[in-house]
Amino acid sequence: MANTAGSTRLSYITFKTKQANLYSITLVTILCTIFYLAGMWQHSPGAIRAATSPSSIFTSVPCSSTSAKASTNLNLDFSAHHQAPDPPPTLARVTYIPPCDPKYVEYVPCEDTHRSLKFDRDRLIYRERHCPEKTELLKCRVPAPHGYTVPFRWPESRQFAWYANVPHKELTVEKKNQNWVRFQGDRFSFPGGGTMFPRGADAYIDDIGKLINLKDGSIRTAIDTGCGVASWGAYLMSRNILAVSFAPRDTHEAQVQFALERGVPALIGVMASIRLPYPSRAFDMAHCSRCLIPWGQYDGLYLIEVDRVLRPGGYWILSGPPVNWESHWKGWNRTTEDLKSEQNGIETIARSLCWKKLIQKKDLAIWQKPTNHVHCIANRRVFKKPRFCKAQDPDMAWYTKMETCLTPLPEVSNIKEIAGGQLTKWPERLNAIPPRVNRGAVDGVTAEMFREDTALWKKRVTYYKSVDYQLAQPGRYRNLLDMNAYLGGFAAALVDDPLWVMNTVPVEAKINSLGVIYERGLIGTYQNWCEAMSTYPRTYDLIHADSVFSLHKDRCEMEDILLEIDRILRPEGSVIIRDDVDILVKMKSITDGMEWEGRIADHENGPHQREKILFANKKYWTAPAPDQNQGTHTAR
Repeated sequence: MANTAGSTRLSYITFKTKQANLYSITLVTILCTIFYLAGMWQHSPGAIRAATSPSSIFTSVPCSSTSAKASTNLNLDFSAHHQAPDPPPTLARVTYIPPCDPKYVEYVPCEDTHRSLKFDRDRLIYRERHCPEKTELLKCRVPAPHGYTVPFRWPESRQFAWYANVPHKELTVEKKNQNWVRFQGDRFSFPGGGTMFPRGADAYIDDIGKLINLKDGSIRTAIDTGCGVASWGAYLMSRNILAVSFAPRDTHEAQVQFALERGVPALIGVMASIRLPYPSRAFDMAHCSRCLIPWGQYDGLYLIEVDRVLRPGGYWILSGPPVNWESHWKGWNRTTEDLKSEQNGIETIARSLCWKKLIQKKDLAIWQKPTNHVHCIANRRVFKKPRFCKAQDPDMAWYTKMETCLTPLPEVSNIKEIAGGQLTKWPERLNAIPPRVNRGAVDGVTAEMFREDTALWKKRVTYYKSVDYQLAQPGRYRNLLDMNAYLGGFAAALVDDPLWVMNTVPVEAKINSLGVIYERGLIGTYQNWCEAMSTYPRTYDLIHADSVFSLHKDRCEMEDILLEIDRILRPEGSVIIRDDVDILVKMKSITDGMEWEGRIADHENGPHQREKILFANKKYWTAPAPDQNQGTHTAR
């Protein structure tokens, strides 16, 4: 009983305590609500400060009062007092970037013919790259010539180009008897001829194929020095050989421009005083067909440069003077003594480089570079020159002076070993681990990283094609540029499409990977994107840029790089730019001012990535017709 009474008393106390707590909470809630409402009323913008009580509000403003009297006494304020500041002008509006004067339709900033006249003519130094100062940069969009038409699609483009796109007939007259190019109505045709192959490039390449094997995949990359309209490179493509063709911007007006219109890889370039913009051991084959390069002069400087860029066991092919001079000396308007002396000079330099002359048959002569330098080191006792280069990076080739020294090949353990490693034959070469990676010669790149990068770019290109349907359409794009190629994964993922990619490795990149790209059987060049590229306007159908603007953020202006992209992009061409979202948002305001049509899309892994992708297209527009106002331009 005592226990029962105690429990009852305890329950009663607990009940009273809970009831008291409930009353307290209710009272506090009511008071807080009253004070909150009073505070809101007192501090609101529309508070009527003349009144001291709710009842006085109504008595102080009678119903019969006029609106004028009410506005005088109440002083109501309905304006917003919490406003965000206006955005800065750069974000608030798009700055229109105007077209350049029509005189700039073929403007190449670093190969400008007027600027070049300031430089030394010795050894053609004035035809090298000489870029404008920052204050000289054009802040306008280079126009296409009036009447510009989208080029023919490959392979038809190998045969034809529109006259309106390259309005130059000089070569049709100067090279009339050599079948370089002909003018027919509204277009040019390219019979495939050349100075030393009047039967056509196809038959000429067949002749080379009878002397060295062009079919087994051991020869994939080639360089054509002094290329003309690049017919040699154009017809090598059907044999799965990819050539980089170059020639200076000289009296043979527009020869490189013709090559690019045909859909053939080419750059403006010259052998003068600086190295060619390619790594060592890049090309399987080098070619000169009456290219007018003085191979025997300057202590063999230019053959030494060819040796640097040739892979171990690579070939050098020469046709034209002085080869077969006994048959041609009268037509060349030179004496037999002069031609014989020139040939002897070339032969001597080739032997000093340890090259072996494989064959000379009619108008063709072919030498082969040794697969290693074991014997070459030994015969320096006979050939005192050229000496081997010391303390030199053989892959450094951006404004790097040529030297009259022999680039040493990587060391080998025996006479039969190939210096630098054996290359796999094409097409397996594309995805095989490159020898430079296997040997650990590329800082920070392992075989596993190479495989992962290859797989990554296959995924990315598949995503690109799902967004840009034109990229998924075979033949829509022919000439492509990758502005920051790294290991060449973007180009490798597109290798089955009828196109080619110029892979550029920025000189500012942490890793010099261009040698890896060549070992994969792809082509490319070095480039500083704070300067213009050595190519004509309207070179590329599609330009890809991965983190290019982050890389150059503190080096040069974003607008200048975008204007260079616009210069070398064809009307109705496309760009794909990957970068940080903040950079792309800023970029979009500039590209809108350039009249590009584009949008920023999510990363292929979804919206939660900071990296985004800008897909954009350059509109079709041209310079006005000569009789029109220069302030207008033709668009569609």
